[in-house]
Amino acid sequence: MKTHQKTGILLLNLGGPQRLEDVRPFLVNLFSDRQIIRLGPAFLQKTIARFIAWRRAPKSMGNYRCIGGGSPILEKTREQARALENALAGDGDFVARPCMRYWHPFAGQVLHEMAAAGVGDLIALPLYPHYSIATTGSSLADLHRANARLGFDLPVREIRDWPTAADYVACLAARIEEGLARFDGEAVEIVYSAHSLPVQFITEGDPYVYHLQQTIRAVEQLT
Repeated sequence: MKTHQKTGILLLNLGGPQRLEDVRPFLVNLFSDRQIIRLGPAFLQKTIARFIAWRRAPKSMGNYRCIGGGSPILEKTREQARALENALAGDGDFVARPCMRYWHPFAGQVLHEMAAAGVGDLIALPLYPHYSIATTGSSLADLHRANARLGFDLPVREIRDWPTAADYVACLAARIEEGLARFDGEAVEIVYSAHSLPVQFITEGDPYVYHLQQTIRAVEQLT
């Protein structure tokens, strides 16, 4: 008899140090990823990453100390996972979990948890609306490596980008309207800010900037 299998939803995110002592190894992981930054020849990447982490860790630790000693990203992503499970409760048997790229829980850890929960297939949902090789691309590659390395070979369906998702765009537009209301009808300029990306990535075909433009155009239709 065929047993019922659950569907796992992996909320792919950056991850962040949960304690001050996590900051330096988190930075090493971050700067070791050539999909996010290319530091000299590939064989020197890890060595350079350790050096940069050593130099930057004290300042970064100070910043994290100001917000309580660690990043809130894991707990916030867990809240999103719980909300997603609740929203999908009537549509099937889903297990939603955070899956971080540069700090715990890593892809391998989450795949073990999914297998133990009886998950038979996966949906990879990046929490980056705009695709870039440095964010979504790196997280998906890491997930597929872990899936193959651990021998799970679970089928993975990818949601690679969602720059014009209706609820996302409506949320951004609502926040802009809240901000505009403070100016009591004055004419103001809206500046859209996003994380930067090396120009080389764009010239090599990364769609990040195009996706940002899609979001901006969609938001401007509502504001």
